[in-house]
Amino acid sequence: MTANLATETLLHRGNGLQVVVGLGQSGLSVARYLAKQGYQVAVTDAQVMPTFADQLPAEIEIRQFGGIDAELLQQAARIIISPGISLNTDAVAAARQANIPVVSDIQLFCEACTVPIVAITGSNAKSTVTTLVGQMAVDAGVNVGVGGNIGVPALTLLENTDMELAVLELSSFQLETVTNLNAKIATVLNMSPDHLDRHGDMLGYHQAKHRIFQGAKSVVINREDALTRPLVADNLPRVSTGIHAPDKGQYGLIIDTEGQTYIARGTERLLSADKLLIKGRHNLLNAQAALALGELAGLPLDSMLETLQQFTGLDHRCQYVANVDGIDYFNDSKGTNIGSTMAAIEGLGAVYAPKDGKLLLILGGQGKAQVFGELTPFINRYVSQLLLIGEDAQQIEQHLRAAKLSGDVALHQCQTLEAAFDTIQQVTVSSLSQVQAVLLSPACASFDQYSGYAARGEHFSQLVNQLGTI
Repeated sequence: MTANLATETLLHRGNGLQVVVGLGQSGLSVARYLAKQGYQVAVTDAQVMPTFADQLPAEIEIRQFGGIDAELLQQAARIIISPGISLNTDAVAAARQANIPVVSDIQLFCEACTVPIVAITGSNAKSTVTTLVGQMAVDAGVNVGVGGNIGVPALTLLENTDMELAVLELSSFQLETVTNLNAKIATVLNMSPDHLDRHGDMLGYHQAKHRIFQGAKSVVINREDALTRPLVADNLPRVSTGIHAPDKGQYGLIIDTEGQTYIARGTERLLSADKLLIKGRHNLLNAQAALALGELAGLPLDSMLETLQQFTGLDHRCQYVANVDGIDYFNDSKGTNIGSTMAAIEGLGAVYAPKDGKLLLILGGQGKAQVFGELTPFINRYVSQLLLIGEDAQQIEQHLRAAKLSGDVALHQCQTLEAAFDTIQQVTVSSLSQVQAVLLSPACASFDQYSGYAARGEHFSQLVNQLGTI
């Protein structure tokens, strides 16, 4: 439909038009939801033929594809924007300037949802903790909906009329258009630079993330990261997590006289680290966060601890692939920012360091305006071989060397994963090699060479499995 025809149609429909901007999975869920609610709905997308166009309800007649239609947006009573589209897009910015409300699917969800919401965000580990809390609820016999930035669009969860609890993973893109989420429990797991190309700086990123706390009834905070604490409402019930021994009623780690690490609540040792299938200190923090969120949601402790012991982790998130010739291979392709990669290096590095082992680390891709020098202390401590791939590989090397990368770390420019594996075979055959584990944790987006982090991780795993057949 042309813009002029769209405008003529609107004149007959009056005000109240809901315009969905972006027809990905969340956009489709919004269009379906609003149409079912009886709203007049229009859809616009930059693609000429969006993937989900043929799945739109027939009653949605206004479909402006091949560019976001600025004129259409000006006719809207409300705009529902997909998280992948920036608020600074010209047509969207003009609509906001005209005081037309711009919200996300999460705003619609929280206005319609009648069950308690557990809201989870953070620079890293969102998916792991969201999945864990969801599984804890299932294992405790709770009818739970898990969605948002993970798997199922939030509005789709409303189709489950027996839902008793909603667990949402929320991105900064989703949160920047949410007001008063009113979650039963909200958490920012951690904060490190990410999406600065979209948010402008850490302040903008921080402000977007912290919208999760608006209207929250209780919070979970990370004692090691001051940026996870709400700036207001200090009287909210809160539970904290951390790597040190906890105070009464809080979660943390206790190390006994024999060096065994335990997840603890106050002085009570709940579970020894060696009982977990997921490894590394970052995963001990993830386990604590899930326990704290589950506690505030009313889930039974014994059941949650049982779930923790069965949890194998997520695909592409520090995922164990195989052992080839005595070397362990880990796929952390979902590590797309430096904070995530820091956690992976430190978590796995600490596992191999007592055995005098080092990591071979594969970094690189699209750098998203990050400062990679922040990785240098972690690399100097735990890595002996560093392989760089992707579009920003040269820039990453410059950042690391400017931040005093150790001369003991051998750096190789490899461009592609295939070339990286040729290098792996060369450097690990030496009897002097300290490499006991190979870690793909790129700290970068993958779109320079792949369709997404999953495709990158699958390629890595294929190359590992090929090694085993050589």
